[in-house]
Amino acid sequence: NSRGTASLLKDSISLTDVSALGLFEGHDLLRRGFTSVKNELLPSHPLELTEKNFQLNQDKTNFATLRNIQGIHAPLKLQMEFRAVKQVQRLPFLHSSNMAMDILRGNDECIGFEDILNDPSQSEVMGEPHMMMEHKLGLL
Repeated sequence: NSRGTASLLKDSISLTDVSALGLFEGHDLLRRGFTSVKNELLPSHPLELTEKNFQLNQDKTNFATLRNIQGIHAPLKLQMEFRAVKQVQRLPFLHSSNMAMDILRGNDECIGFEDILNDPSQSEVMGEPHMMMEHKLGLL
């Protein structure tokens, strides 16, 4: 039964697991760090998923409110501005404060947890500049 085999293969291998180098690619410790099976199985706390999606949920609520008050053109214009700001980037190994995004969201005058305890000079994601540029350009 070829139809049953195709559905089994489709269900057993997700498309996100397959990379450009193949299904059996090794984990890149230099770029992604150490893996933890516990973190991949379940969130550590029930509120963790809510906190991870907080900004997305807040944006959806703001867009819905803006649409009800001003019409559909206002959230569309704001979403286009968000996309334009996200396209502007620094080099991949430099920390970016995303000041333009904070201004669009109205967070430029707020002091949050990440402003005080997220010092980019102490970041663990800082990598070797040449390797990161080669990866971004597709040379590595």
